[in-house]
Amino acid sequence: MEQRLDTYSRFPSGMREYLEAYGFHFSKKLYEWAVSKMKVKDETTGKEKKLEPWSKDEVDDMLKANGITIEHDKGYDVAYVANMLKADFYKKSLVDEAHLCKHIKCYLDDIDGDPCRAFDEFFATCIGKGIPVIWSDVI
Repeated sequence: MEQRLDTYSRFPSGMREYLEAYGFHFSKKLYEWAVSKMKVKDETTGKEKKLEPWSKDEVDDMLKANGITIEHDKGYDVAYVANMLKADFYKKSLVDEAHLCKHIKCYLDDIDGDPCRAFDEFFATCIGKGIPVIWSDVI
């Protein structure tokens, strides 16, 4: 396993500038980079493959079609969460689009939740796996 990235006292290069621009939320470039790393299991072969991500417009349309409004929709957070749930739970425990949309709302609009949860969990996963984010590339 790679070395964890939270063992250092300074922010990684470029992260401070990213946070000044976007806060603890997904920019379009960070969202695109993050979902490009998502993998799913091909049910026919049993092998790992890349996720075919939904665009932000596709996610917005899907939410609208299911009567869901996200109150804490900052930047590309909703698109990231939708694709994370697609990769991990869609057609499994989230059996259809309606349930997926409800879960997106529960995740982002949790009354006592952290509005930065998606970013925090994404970055914690990068830290835990030793995957550096090249912040200057995602601003």
